[in-house]
Amino acid sequence: MRALLRRTPPARLDLLLMLALTFGTGVVDAVGYLGLDRVFTGNMTGNVVVLGMGIAGADDLPVLGPLLALAGFLAGAAVGGVVLRDAAASWSRRTGWLVLVVGVVVTGLGVLLLVLRDVPTPVAVSVTTALGAAMGLQAATARVVAVKDVTTVVVTSTITGLAADLFLRRGGGAHAVRRASAVVAILLGALLGALLVRWQLGSGLVLAGVVCLVVAAVGGLAHRGRTA
Repeated sequence: MRALLRRTPPARLDLLLMLALTFGTGVVDAVGYLGLDRVFTGNMTGNVVVLGMGIAGADDLPVLGPLLALAGFLAGAAVGGVVLRDAAASWSRRTGWLVLVVGVVVTGLGVLLLVLRDVPTPVAVSVTTALGAAMGLQAATARVVAVKDVTTVVVTSTITGLAADLFLRRGGGAHAVRRASAVVAILLGALLGALLVRWQLGSGLVLAGVVCLVVAAVGGLAHRGRTA
């Protein structure tokens, strides 16, 4: 494993790790929206839109859940920003620890939902708030790792860049592949997350959490190999 990581260029490995986190975000958002009262916990653009429509009373959309998820996301991103404020734009020991924290939180929330047969509203709101904080922490970490076009939580700008550069015939094949991979990753995550919600609500979060834990482990091994 370590030999393989040493042979993998750091930029390529960082891209693969961020794509894995992007996949996990798709799973988490599917669970939040379909299983936790239509709340996005990773895609804050969608969450803010749901919040605005909920305030207007449209289609009985929730207000408290999206609001607390947004607050949690902001808190998580702020913590990540403080921890990583002087970190270099690459994978480091600190980014690895933060991804590990995200994995532990998301996995723990998934186990909680697996144990509970019914999820009362206070528990659902608490889970979405904690998920929002975890996703905010992940987004802040991905921002420091700085893989272009892969924020791990949204793909709107990625799709914009993909379409615009293809139309203008610039950006190169590598850019297009990276952007398309991010879109596919979050799409596949949402697809699998939706299927898992039909089976058991917490299973999707356990999967997303395990993905984060694997990313933290692989990133940590690679970082130690680079600095050894």
